[in-house]
Order: sequence, then C-alpha cells, then structure tokens
Amino acid sequence: MKQVVQNYKSGELALLDVPEPACKPGGVLVRTVYSLISTGTEMMKVSEASMSLVGKAKARPDQVAKVMQSVATNGLSATYRKVTSKLDSYTPLGYSLCGIVEQVGDGITDVAVGDLVACAGNEHALHSELNWVPKNLYSRVPAGVDPRHAAFGTVGSIAMQGVRRGEPQIGDVALVIGLGLIGQLVVQLLASSGVRVVGVDPDPERCKLAESLGALTCAHPASGIVDTAVAELTHGAGVDQTYLAAGGNTNDPVELAAKLSRDRGRVIDIGKCKLDLPWNAYYEKELDVRFSRSYGPGRYDPSYELEGRDYPIGQVRWTERRNLECVLDLIARDRLDVEPLITHVSDFSDAVSTYQSLNEGALKAVAVLFRYPDAVARTEPVVTSARVGLVEHKAAPLPAGQPVRLGFIGAGNYASSMLLPHLVERADVELKHVATTSALSGANARRKFGFAEASTDIDNVLGDDSIDAVFVVTRHSSHAELTRRALLAGKTVFVEKPLALSPEELQKVLDAIEESGNDRLQVGFNRRFAPLLHEARDQFGPRVGPATVRYLVNAGRLDHGSWYNQTDTEGSRFAGEGGHFIDTVSWLLDADPVSVYATGDLQVTLGYADGSTAVITYAETGSSGFPKETLDLTADGKVLKFDDFVRASVYSRKKWASSRIPKGRDKGQAAEVDAFLTAVRTGGPMPISIASMAATTLATLAAQTSVANAAPVRIELPSKTGAPA
Repeated sequence: MKQVVQNYKSGELALLDVPEPACKPGGVLVRTVYSLISTGTEMMKVSEASMSLVGKAKARPDQVAKVMQSVATNGLSATYRKVTSKLDSYTPLGYSLCGIVEQVGDGITDVAVGDLVACAGNEHALHSELNWVPKNLYSRVPAGVDPRHAAFGTVGSIAMQGVRRGEPQIGDVALVIGLGLIGQLVVQLLASSGVRVVGVDPDPERCKLAESLGALTCAHPASGIVDTAVAELTHGAGVDQTYLAAGGNTNDPVELAAKLSRDRGRVIDIGKCKLDLPWNAYYEKELDVRFSRSYGPGRYDPSYELEGRDYPIGQVRWTERRNLECVLDLIARDRLDVEPLITHVSDFSDAVSTYQSLNEGALKAVAVLFRYPDAVARTEPVVTSARVGLVEHKAAPLPAGQPVRLGFIGAGNYASSMLLPHLVERADVELKHVATTSALSGANARRKFGFAEASTDIDNVLGDDSIDAVFVVTRHSSHAELTRRALLAGKTVFVEKPLALSPEELQKVLDAIEESGNDRLQVGFNRRFAPLLHEARDQFGPRVGPATVRYLVNAGRLDHGSWYNQTDTEGSRFAGEGGHFIDTVSWLLDADPVSVYATGDLQVTLGYADGSTAVITYAETGSSGFPKETLDLTADGKVLKFDDFVRASVYSRKKWASSRIPKGRDKGQAAEVDAFLTAVRTGGPMPISIASMAATTLATLAAQTSVANAAPVRIELPSKTGAPA
C-alpha cells in the first residue's frame, strides 16, 4: 500500500510502498476515502524538515534539551548515532481522515465492515491507504454526511476542545487570533453557541471567510478596526475570551490578547505560537491563561488511546472520542459548515507535489484534502441527485359547489379495484373521461363506473380543459412520461407508484414542474394514509431521539405470466413497489432518507440525517400463510408494533393496543383519494411534498444501484424542494 512519509533529516517527501497494517484486537482496519492536510501543524513539520540542523535546533529547543540530557547520560558518540538514525528515518504525516471499515478486530462491536468512520491520531489516521485505528480514535459517521466533510472530524475536535477550554457563555464577546483552518472552525463553534466573535488575521480573504461563517468583524491586527469593534461590543471592557489559533515566532498574538482582554479574561492557546507573556499586562488584568491539549481528554494517554479504556462520563464529560462524535453531529445537522473551508482536493497519487506547492506558497489554502480514487470507486457512497427548483404553492380553489372533474389514463385491475370504487359514489366528483389501451377496457370502465366518455387517445384527457385532475394508472414504464405531459398540460396529477424508473425519468418530471410552474402532483403512496397506522403513530407520540425500524415485506413469488416480470421494460419488482415501504418509514419518522445500502437478497438499509435507521427486508421466498407486512419502530424507550394493517400496539409506560380487528385491511386508499380531492377542490397544499416524493423515488432506485456497486448510495436533494409533507 502507499503512504506519505518524510525524512526529517533531508526534508524529502515520498509516497512510499509499505506493508499493510494488521487488524489487531481492540480496533478496526480502515480504508481511507479522504484524508485532510492540516495546513498549520503538518506544514510546520514539513517546513522544519527542510531546515538545516541549526534551524531544526532553533525550531525545537525541547528536543535539543533531550539531546543534551542524552549526551550527559550516554556520551556524545552514542547520542550522535541515536539522533542521526532517528533524523534519517521516514516519519508519517496526517492525523484526520474518513474511511470505510474493512476489517473489525476482536472486541469491537460498535461498528461493522462497510461502515463509514472518521478517525483521529498522528499514529493511526495517517495519509495512508489503510490504517489500523483503535476504538477510542474513531467514530461512526452519521448518515448523510459527505465523506469529505467527515474527514474534518479531528481538526474539528481540536477547535471544539479549545472552545470548551474557554468556557464561553451566551452573549460573551470572543476574539479569535489566526483565521486558518482551526481559527475558522473556532469562529463557527463560538457563533453557534451564541457568542459574538471578532477575528484577527493579516489575510483579507480569510477575514472575509470568517465573517461569512459567523464572525461580526475581522481585520488585520494593525488596522485598528478590531480594537474599535471590541470597544463598541464590550463598552470598553474587553473581550471575555481570546483564542490563540495562530502560529509563527512572533509574540504579537500574545500581546494583542492582553491588550483586548477584559479584567480576568481568559486566553486559550490552541495553536503553536510564541508565548512570551508580558508579565505586567497579564498580571494587572489577572488573565487566566489556558492550554488546549489537542482533541480532548484522553490524548497522549496510552490506556485510553491504545487500550480502549474510556473515562466515565460522570467524571470526564467530553473526551477525545466524544468530541469527535459531537463534531460529526454538528456537521450532520448543518450547525458546522466545513464546505467553504475546502480550498483544494488532490488525488492521493499527487500528495508529494501538493505538499511542495503548499510549502512553496504556490498553493494558498485553508484546507486541502487527499482523495483516494480506488477507495472512492469501491466504497464511497454514490451520489444520486435531482434538481427541484420550485417551492410548493397553493392553487386556485374550485368554484363553490362544482364537483372535481376527473380524467383517468388507464383503468386496469388496480384502478378498478382500489381507486375507482372510492370515487364512483361521491357526489363531489364527476368522472369525465377514461383513456385506455384497448377500446373494450375503456367501454367496460365507462359501463362499470359511469365515465361520461371513453377512448383510446390520451390527448382526449390531457387536452380537455374542463378536466381538473388526471389519474395516471398505467404500467410502470409510462408513469414518468405521462406525468410530465399532464403537468405541462396544467393538470393536477395523481400517479400510481412508481413515479419514475430512473433518475433521468425523475429529472424530466421535475423539469416539467419547473418549466410549467405546476407542482400539483401526488404519488400513490397510500400506506401513510392507513387509519390504523395513523392511530398507532398518534399513540406513539412525538419522537426525540433517533429511531430504528424493522420492516418485513413478505412479498411472495410472482405468477409466471405477471407483467411485473418484464424487468427490461417495467423495471425491477422493487423499483415498482419498494417506494410504498420507503415512504411509509419516512412518514413514520417525519424525515426523508439520505443514504441507502442494499444487498442482493434485498435487505435495504435506509439512513436518516438524525441517525435513525430502517431495515426493509423485501422477501420473495416466505410462506404465503405469514402476514405480508410487519413493522417495528423503536425510539425513546418506546416500541410501535404493526401487523399487516390488522393489529397495532405501542409499548411505553402504558401499553396501548388497537381495540378491534378491522373487517378488512384498510391500506389507506380511501383516505389517500380523499386527501387528493381536498387539495384539488380547495387549492391547498398537496398531501405529500415534491421533495419527499423525489427522495423516496431516488431511494427506491438507489437500492438497485447499491446492489450493483456493493456500496452505499447517498441521496442528495437541494434544500428548496417543497414544504414538508
């Protein structure tokens, strides 16, 4: 495997072939997807390595003291041989990465092979294709977090620990000196904590970036702008905390901290800067100088880092690993935005030239990532996205007393048995026109359900201005195109699932919405309207923490002649039917999936942004005597159990069970149709948002992609995709 190394004696950087690490007990073997260059700490090390021996000695007086002690103990010759040998050895670089668990060591139960994890440690999270990482130095990445962003976990933890050492309170004013990578993260963490932040850096671009991320004012230290801002914000008292995130050999940051701090303010050293404290200034204000030790408690403790011995949470609230988890959670909830910090992404094969460009100043960057193409191709989630440009809006209501005039495209078995029976007896509905493939099926639908007209021409439905809404109930392969045409014709559309059989088909539907300005669309996801499921969710009550869902769909085998078997034209069986179950779970969780991982036997795992997970088992080989759909939802110390639209129960402090067994399995078609007609008649919002239907469709299609690639698939939708369902 390849690893970035440096010879500290000569300064040589190399991408070296080294043996793969073994997977030892108490840790995991991680294949790197992205690793982050610390443009502060790492580049300081790279720069030092290029110095002369005298320069190295001046840069590291602590190491010189050790050498002198060794001379006194072991003699000059032995010490020289020892120091020369150490200097002339390759040393690793890197300490912050995101990767995929490739192997799990003995004693590890919190992650599994295939999980995405963020890793820390300058001995374990190296710029290397494979790393062995002990338990307390990795954390599972929440669903939906971009692996590039998760690679910031360690440097985010450094910033987090620095902020914790400052003990900020809501309303405080803080000064951040140095707006490099760590400084930018500190700014965001402070701003999100209700602290008013002022920043200092000689680089105007970094000042602008910090202001865009939450700082009130940032400027060059000699400009006087920061002095004025601090005076105004604090009424002349001075800042509550100063965070030293700068490097270099100048003492200016320490002196500026003293100048702008309030009486008994706190000064927190996060970076490695010169600390020649001006005694009078610090004494007169009785300033509290604190050091922030890397990622948090546990750092440099072998029993914690190597042996996996955690500190009790009651004694140490925020350890190294808990800081890492917190940073990932903030990224997942969009409370920490690292995307603007990414200046450059380089393939790992170009690591040496990337370091050289940084060291020479040709590449000016806040954060640089190494991308590992082989790992990305095999393990990084495939991004599936769709563009939705419209926010859902209301339409004009129908005139009072006017029935909803409906057209049907298709009148096969499902339409005739599950939809039309709920429409034919309604006084507020007029069945205007049905278009079918064959003349006889149209004639039968007209006779049975009372349509005013029947034909085999779809344009007779789409071109009829008197029709308010159109039902598309045809074979799967035609759904997207017919929906697109109906939207462009200005109709409100009900399309039976699936909405589309490919991301490209879905995009065409969304393009039609944007082109026409008509977003009046509903997909036939009926289970979310089932009365018994509604009652069970109400009994379960609001959810606070993440949930786990198990959904067994005992689908059974298809008849030999079923058109569902025509996968070349009609898509896979799960592509046609799976949206039902994904939508049901998403409705229960009041969220849309952000990731999908599926295996060949159609065990589909959905990930949600809040950490919730759902496993849908779509089984075709089960007994026909077993219920078709059984579901369990667990969260907040409660369990919801749902048995095939016949029984439901909720286990909490008091158990609730459905009081009676219904005569039939009401899967929500009647309520679904009623909700659709209400939206048409009143002009109110559609029952399900465009964003949710698009996310469900993409997740359904992603299952097939995941099986083919043997990798997770990430679902991405822009933020403005419609109101919540």
